[in-house]
Amino acid sequence: MSHEASAGFRARPRPQRARSFYDKEVQGIIWQVVILGIVFGTGYWLFANMQHNLHVRQIQTGFDFLGREAGYELGESLIAYSPASTYARAMLVGFLNTLHVAVIGVVLATLLGVFVGIGTLSRNWLVAKLTAGYIHFLRNIPVLLQIILWYSILISDRIFPGPRQAEPVLGTYFTQRGIYFPVPEPHLAWTLAAVGLIVGLVLAWIVARWAKARQEATGEQFPTLLALPAIVLGVPALFWLIGGAPTAMSWPGLRGFNLTGGQRITPEFTAVLFGLTIYTSAFIGEIVRSGILSVAKGQIEAARAIGLRESHILRLVTLPQALRVIIPPMTSQFLNLTKNSSLAVAVGYPDLVSAANTTLNQTGQSPEVILIIMIVYLTTSLTTSLFMNWYNKRIALVER
Repeated sequence: MSHEASAGFRARPRPQRARSFYDKEVQGIIWQVVILGIVFGTGYWLFANMQHNLHVRQIQTGFDFLGREAGYELGESLIAYSPASTYARAMLVGFLNTLHVAVIGVVLATLLGVFVGIGTLSRNWLVAKLTAGYIHFLRNIPVLLQIILWYSILISDRIFPGPRQAEPVLGTYFTQRGIYFPVPEPHLAWTLAAVGLIVGLVLAWIVARWAKARQEATGEQFPTLLALPAIVLGVPALFWLIGGAPTAMSWPGLRGFNLTGGQRITPEFTAVLFGLTIYTSAFIGEIVRSGILSVAKGQIEAARAIGLRESHILRLVTLPQALRVIIPPMTSQFLNLTKNSSLAVAVGYPDLVSAANTTLNQTGQSPEVILIIMIVYLTTSLTTSLFMNWYNKRIALVER
C-alpha cells in the first residue's frame, strides 16, 4: 500500500513556475535578441551605405581584378614574380613575405626571450641586472621606432660601405644594400637534402619518444644527445650523397656598380626582423620570468635535496611546471608579432599590407582588398592560436 502511494506520489508532475517579464532568464533572452538585432541592423546599414557610395562613384565590385596584370615591382619575393604577374600573385608574394618574417621572428624571439627571462633570475648580479634592464628598456620603446632605428643603422654609410667599397669577409659582403653571401648552385641534390632534413627531424622525434618510453619501462638511458644530432644531420647528408654530392657554389662579386651572385638579405627584411624580434623578446622574457617564479619553491628545494644540478632542475622540474603559466600569454605575443609585421611598410619591406595598399591604389577595390587582408590575418591568427592551444593541452601536467 505504501509502495503504491509512493509510486503515485512520484508520478505527480511538478508544477511549472510561471514566467514573467521580470525573470532574469526572460530578460536575458530579450536583451540578447535586441542586441543581436541591433548588430545585424547596423551591419546591413553599413553594407547598404557602402553599396550606394560605390554605385554613385561607379566603382565596380567583385574580385575579378585579381586576375589582371599588376604592373608594379616588389623589392623581394620568395617565389617567381614580375610586373607582368597578376594582382593575386602580388598579394601572395606579400603574404609569403609576411609569413617569412613572422615565422623567423617567432623562433628567434622565443629563444632570446627564454634566455633573457632565465637570466633575470640568475645568481650572478651582473647577468640579472643586464637582462632585467633589457626587458624594462626595450618593451617601453614602440616597435615602429625600433624598426626605423635598425633600418637607419643598416643603410648608414658611416656603418656599412657601398657595394663598390665593400671588402669580402669569408666570401660575404656587408653593405648598405644588404648582406651578400655564397650559396650552393641549384641542384637536385640540395632539394633531396631538404627532404632528408624533414625525414631526419621526424625520425629524431620518433627515436626520442621511444627512448623516453624505454627509460620509463626499464630505467635504462639511451644516448639521445649523440643519437639525435647524428640522425638530424646524417639523413640529409645521405640524401645529398645519393643526389650526386654537388659542391659548386654561387659566390657574390662586384660586377659593374653592384654585387651579383650568391644570395642577399635586404636591409628592409633585417630591420623588420630585428625590430620585431627584440621588441617581442622583451615581453617573452618577462613572461618566462613570471612563469618560473610561479613554481613552488618546495619543488626546487626538493630537486636540490636529491642532488640534481641547476641545469637539470631548470629543464626537468622548473620549466615543465612553468609552461602552464607561460604558454597562454606567449601565444598572445606570437600573435602580436605577426600583426606588428604590418609595420614593415614603414621601411619599404613588401609585406602583405604593402602589396595590398599598392593594389588598392591602382584598382580602387577598397572593400575587396581590405576584406582579403582581414581574412588572411584572421586565418593566420586562428591557426597560431589553435596550434598553441593544442600544445598547451599536450604539455599540461595531469594531476593525480
